Amino acid sequence: MRTIDQSPSSEFAAVTLQPVAPGDREAFLEMAARHFQELNPDFVPRKDWTLHYFEGILGNARLSLRWVLANGSRAGFVLFGIEDHVFLPRQNGVVYELYISPAFRRRGIARLSAQQAIEELRSHAPSKLQLEIMQNNRPAAALWASLGFEKVAERWVLRKTKA
Repeated sequence: MRTIDQSPSSEFAAVTLQPVAPGDREAFLEMAARHFQELNPDFVPRKDWTLHYFEGILGNARLSLRWVLANGSRAGFVLFGIEDHVFLPRQNGVVYELYISPAFRRRGIARLSAQQAIEELRSHAPSKLQLEIMQNNRPAAALWASLGFEKVAERWVLRKTKA
C-alpha cells in the first residue's frame, strides 16, 4: 500500500491505493457498475459480467485492482496491469479503469491515484504505458494529458447486430 501526501492547497491530505480483497466483491461490483453506467447510461450488468468480471480480475496475477482511499474513505478504484505486446517480445503497462466517485471529484484524488498506478507500472519496466479513454470523456482526457499521455490512435468497434 502506497500513500502520497497531497499539496497543502488540497482538501485531502493523503491518497492511498489498497488492494481490493475477495471479500470486497459486492462493494466493488456495485461501484464498477456505477462507473460503467456513467460512461454508458445503457450499461446493464449482464449475467456473465456479474459472475466473472471480479473473479477474472483477481484471478489474473498480471492485474492490480486497488481501492482509492482519500484520508481513509473509499473514493474509487483503479485497475491496471502488465500485458504482453501482441507481436514483439515486450511488455506494456496498461491502465484499464480509473474511477472516482462523484462526491470525491475535483480534489486531485484521480491525479494522485494515477501517479501511484504509473509508479507501480513503471517498476515492471514496460516499453510504454497506455490506456483508452471513452469518446467525449473530456475530464479523463485532460487528466491523462496533464500526466504526459498523448492521443496516438482511435479504437473503432463494430457492434453485433441482430439478424
